[in-house]
Amino acid sequence: MRIGGLQRFSLSDFPGRISSIVFTQGCNFKCPFCHNGDLLPLTALEGRLIPEEHVLGFLRSRTGRLNGVVISGGEPTIQPDLPAFLRKIRLMGYDIKLDTNGSKPRVIRYLIEKDLVDYIAMDVKAPPGAYDRLSGVKAPVSDIMEAIKILASSEVDHEFRTTKVSRLLSESDMASLARLIPPGSKHTLQTFRASNALDSSLVPSATSDTPPQLAIP
Repeated sequence: MRIGGLQRFSLSDFPGRISSIVFTQGCNFKCPFCHNGDLLPLTALEGRLIPEEHVLGFLRSRTGRLNGVVISGGEPTIQPDLPAFLRKIRLMGYDIKLDTNGSKPRVIRYLIEKDLVDYIAMDVKAPPGAYDRLSGVKAPVSDIMEAIKILASSEVDHEFRTTKVSRLLSESDMASLARLIPPGSKHTLQTFRASNALDSSLVPSATSDTPPQLAIP
Protein backbone atom coordinates (compact mmCIF):
# COMPACT_ATOMS: atom_id res chain seq x y z
CA MET A 1 0.00 0.00 0.00
CA ARG A 2 1.11 3.53 -0.78
CA ILE A 3 0.41 5.38 2.45
CA GLY A 4 0.88 9.14 2.58
CA GLY A 5 -0.37 9.91 6.07
CA LEU A 6 -1.52 8.52 9.41
CA GLN A 7 -3.74 10.23 11.95
CA ARG A 8 -3.37 8.22 15.10
CA PHE A 9 -6.56 9.19 16.90
CA SER A 10 -10.00 10.49 16.00
CA LEU A 11 -13.33 10.65 17.78
CA SER A 12 -15.25 12.17 14.87
CA ASP A 13 -14.39 10.41 11.61
CA PHE A 14 -16.01 6.99 12.17
CA PRO A 15 -19.49 7.08 13.73
CA GLY A 16 -19.54 5.26 17.03
CA ARG A 17 -15.86 4.29 16.97
CA ILE A 18 -12.58 5.53 18.34
CA SER A 19 -10.43 5.35 15.26
CA SER A 20 -7.18 5.94 13.48
CA ILE A 21 -7.09 7.30 9.91
CA VAL A 22 -4.86 5.91 7.17
CA PHE A 23 -4.42 8.26 4.18
CA THR A 24 -3.53 6.49 0.95
CA GLN A 25 -1.27 8.25 -1.56
CA GLY A 26 -2.68 8.99 -5.01
CA CYS A 27 -6.02 10.06 -6.45
CA ASN A 28 -7.68 9.83 -9.85
CA PHE A 29 -9.51 13.14 -9.33
CA LYS A 30 -8.09 16.66 -9.05
CA CYS A 31 -10.92 18.46 -7.34
CA PRO A 32 -10.20 22.21 -7.27
CA PHE A 33 -11.49 22.43 -3.70
CA CYS A 34 -9.39 19.50 -2.43
CA HIS A 35 -7.72 20.18 0.93
CA ASN A 36 -5.32 17.22 0.74
CA GLY A 37 -3.36 18.20 -2.36
CA ASP A 38 -0.17 16.50 -1.16
CA LEU A 39 -1.97 13.15 -1.37
CA LEU A 40 -3.00 13.48 -5.04
CA PRO A 41 0.18 12.33 -6.88
CA LEU A 42 0.94 8.62 -7.08
CA THR A 43 4.65 9.10 -7.63
CA ALA A 44 5.44 12.20 -5.55
CA LEU A 45 6.80 12.25 -2.01
CA GLU A 46 8.53 8.87 -2.37
CA GLY A 47 10.80 9.60 0.57
CA ARG A 48 7.84 10.55 2.72
CA LEU A 49 5.63 7.53 2.16
CA ILE A 50 4.90 5.62 5.35
CA PRO A 51 5.83 1.92 5.20
CA GLU A 52 2.81 -0.35 5.40
CA GLU A 53 4.35 -2.41 8.17
CA HIS A 54 4.82 0.75 10.25
CA VAL A 55 1.10 1.45 10.03
CA LEU A 56 0.15 -2.15 10.75
CA GLY A 57 2.53 -2.23 13.69
CA PHE A 58 0.95 0.90 15.11
CA LEU A 59 -2.53 -0.59 14.74
CA ARG A 60 -1.44 -3.80 16.46
CA SER A 61 -0.15 -1.75 19.37
CA ARG A 62 -3.53 0.01 19.73
CA THR A 63 -5.86 -2.99 19.75
CA GLY A 64 -8.14 -2.67 22.74
CA ARG A 65 -7.79 1.11 22.77
CA LEU A 66 -8.98 1.84 19.23
CA ASN A 67 -11.88 -0.04 17.65
CA GLY A 68 -12.00 1.47 14.17
CA VAL A 69 -9.76 2.31 11.22
CA VAL A 70 -10.68 4.83 8.53
CA ILE A 71 -9.14 4.37 5.09
CA SER A 72 -9.12 7.73 3.33
CA GLY A 73 -6.98 9.49 0.78
CA GLY A 74 -6.25 10.30 -1.88
CA GLU A 75 -8.56 7.64 -3.30
CA PRO A 76 -8.13 4.26 -1.63
CA THR A 77 -9.93 2.23 -4.30
CA ILE A 78 -7.23 2.87 -6.91
CA GLN A 79 -4.74 0.97 -4.74
CA PRO A 80 -4.48 -2.59 -6.15
CA ASP A 81 -3.57 -4.10 -2.79
CA LEU A 82 -6.38 -2.42 -0.84
CA PRO A 83 -8.31 -5.68 -0.20
CA ALA A 84 -5.22 -7.44 1.16
CA PHE A 85 -4.46 -4.44 3.41
CA LEU A 86 -8.00 -4.42 4.76
CA ARG A 87 -7.84 -8.15 5.49
CA LYS A 88 -4.77 -7.56 7.66
CA ILE A 89 -6.61 -4.85 9.57
CA ARG A 90 -9.72 -7.01 9.89
CA LEU A 91 -7.69 -9.84 11.43
CA MET A 92 -6.72 -7.47 14.24
CA GLY A 93 -10.41 -7.11 15.12
CA TYR A 94 -10.96 -3.55 13.85
CA ASP A 95 -14.09 -2.20 12.22
CA ILE A 96 -13.25 -0.48 8.94
CA LYS A 97 -14.61 2.67 7.31
CA LEU A 98 -13.82 3.56 3.70
CA ASP A 99 -13.85 7.09 2.30
CA THR A 100 -14.22 7.04 -1.50
CA ASN A 101 -15.13 9.15 -4.51
CA GLY A 102 -17.16 6.25 -5.94
CA SER A 103 -15.21 6.00 -9.20
CA LYS A 104 -14.45 2.27 -8.78
CA PRO A 105 -17.80 0.56 -8.19
CA ARG A 106 -16.42 -2.95 -8.80
CA VAL A 107 -13.91 -2.45 -6.00
CA ILE A 108 -16.63 -1.17 -3.69
CA ARG A 109 -18.85 -4.14 -4.50
CA TYR A 110 -15.97 -6.57 -3.88
CA LEU A 111 -15.13 -5.05 -0.50
CA ILE A 112 -18.77 -5.29 0.56
CA GLU A 113 -19.13 -8.88 -0.66
CA LYS A 114 -15.96 -9.93 1.17
CA ASP A 115 -17.05 -8.22 4.41
CA LEU A 116 -14.01 -5.96 4.44
CA VAL A 117 -15.88 -2.74 5.27
CA ASP A 118 -18.36 -1.77 7.98
CA TYR A 119 -19.08 1.79 6.86
CA ILE A 120 -18.62 3.63 3.56
CA ALA A 121 -18.69 7.39 3.07
CA MET A 122 -18.93 8.28 -0.61
CA ASP A 123 -18.48 11.75 -2.00
CA VAL A 124 -21.13 12.89 -4.46
CA LYS A 125 -19.51 16.00 -5.80
CA ALA A 126 -21.98 17.41 -8.32
CA PRO A 127 -24.91 16.66 -10.61
CA PRO A 128 -23.78 14.75 -13.73
CA GLY A 129 -23.43 17.82 -15.95
CA ALA A 130 -21.07 19.54 -13.51
CA TYR A 131 -19.00 16.54 -12.44
CA ASP A 132 -16.00 17.30 -14.67
CA ARG A 133 -15.79 20.79 -13.21
CA LEU A 134 -15.94 19.60 -9.62
CA SER A 135 -13.67 16.57 -10.05
CA GLY A 136 -11.05 18.34 -12.19
CA VAL A 137 -10.99 15.42 -14.68
CA LYS A 138 -13.19 13.72 -17.23
CA ALA A 139 -15.32 12.08 -14.58
CA PRO A 140 -16.61 8.49 -14.92
CA VAL A 141 -20.17 9.57 -14.17
CA SER A 142 -21.76 6.22 -15.04
CA ASP A 143 -19.42 4.46 -12.61
CA ILE A 144 -20.26 6.97 -9.90
CA MET A 145 -23.99 6.44 -10.45
CA GLU A 146 -23.42 2.67 -10.24
CA ALA A 147 -21.54 3.09 -6.96
CA ILE A 148 -24.46 5.08 -5.53
CA LYS A 149 -26.81 2.21 -6.41
CA ILE A 150 -24.46 -0.39 -4.93
CA LEU A 151 -24.30 1.42 -1.61
CA ALA A 152 -28.01 2.15 -1.45
CA SER A 153 -28.90 -1.49 -2.09
CA SER A 154 -26.30 -2.91 0.31
CA GLU A 155 -26.65 -3.63 4.00
CA VAL A 156 -23.45 -1.75 4.82
CA ASP A 157 -23.85 1.44 6.83
CA HIS A 158 -23.10 4.36 4.55
CA GLU A 159 -23.50 8.02 3.85
CA PHE A 160 -23.14 10.27 0.85
CA ARG A 161 -21.20 13.51 1.30
CA THR A 162 -21.03 16.75 -0.64
CA THR A 163 -18.63 19.65 -0.17
CA LYS A 164 -20.67 22.76 -0.91
CA VAL A 165 -18.41 25.29 -2.63
CA SER A 166 -20.54 28.31 -3.44
CA ARG A 167 -18.40 29.42 -6.40
CA LEU A 168 -18.61 26.01 -8.06
CA LEU A 169 -22.08 24.74 -7.18
CA SER A 170 -25.20 26.85 -7.66
CA GLU A 171 -28.40 26.32 -5.71
CA SER A 172 -29.80 24.68 -8.84
CA ASP A 173 -26.80 22.34 -8.92
CA MET A 174 -27.36 21.45 -5.29
CA ALA A 175 -31.03 20.70 -5.91
CA SER A 176 -30.14 18.43 -8.84
CA LEU A 177 -27.44 16.73 -6.79
CA ALA A 178 -29.82 16.08 -3.91
CA ARG A 179 -32.08 14.14 -6.26
CA LEU A 180 -29.22 11.67 -6.85
CA ILE A 181 -29.28 10.56 -3.21
CA PRO A 182 -31.46 7.48 -2.81
CA PRO A 183 -34.32 7.65 -0.29
CA GLY A 184 -33.23 6.38 3.08
CA SER A 185 -29.54 7.18 2.58
CA LYS A 186 -27.86 9.84 4.69
CA HIS A 187 -26.55 12.93 2.87
CA THR A 188 -24.02 15.10 4.67
CA LEU A 189 -22.96 18.58 3.53
CA GLN A 190 -19.30 19.17 4.30
CA THR A 191 -17.53 22.43 5.01
CA PHE A 192 -15.31 23.89 2.30
CA ARG A 193 -11.81 24.54 3.67
CA ALA A 194 -10.88 27.58 1.66
CA SER A 195 -7.40 28.09 3.06
CA ASN A 196 -6.21 24.67 1.84
CA ALA A 197 -7.92 24.55 -1.56
CA LEU A 198 -5.92 22.99 -4.39
CA ASP A 199 -7.08 25.78 -6.73
CA SER A 200 -5.74 28.96 -5.15
CA SER A 201 -8.28 31.05 -7.04
CA LEU A 202 -10.93 29.71 -4.68
CA VAL A 203 -9.20 31.03 -1.60
CA PRO A 204 -9.93 34.80 -1.77
CA SER A 205 -13.68 34.29 -2.11
CA ALA A 206 -13.84 31.66 0.58
CA THR A 207 -14.46 34.04 3.45
CA SER A 208 -18.18 33.81 2.72
CA ASP A 209 -18.16 30.05 3.29
CA THR A 210 -18.75 28.50 6.70
CA PRO A 211 -15.57 28.39 8.82
CA PRO A 212 -13.83 25.01 8.67
CA GLN A 213 -14.82 22.50 11.33
CA LEU A 214 -13.30 19.22 10.15
CA ALA A 215 -10.03 17.87 11.51
CA ILE A 216 -6.95 18.27 9.34
CA PRO A 217 -4.71 15.18 9.26
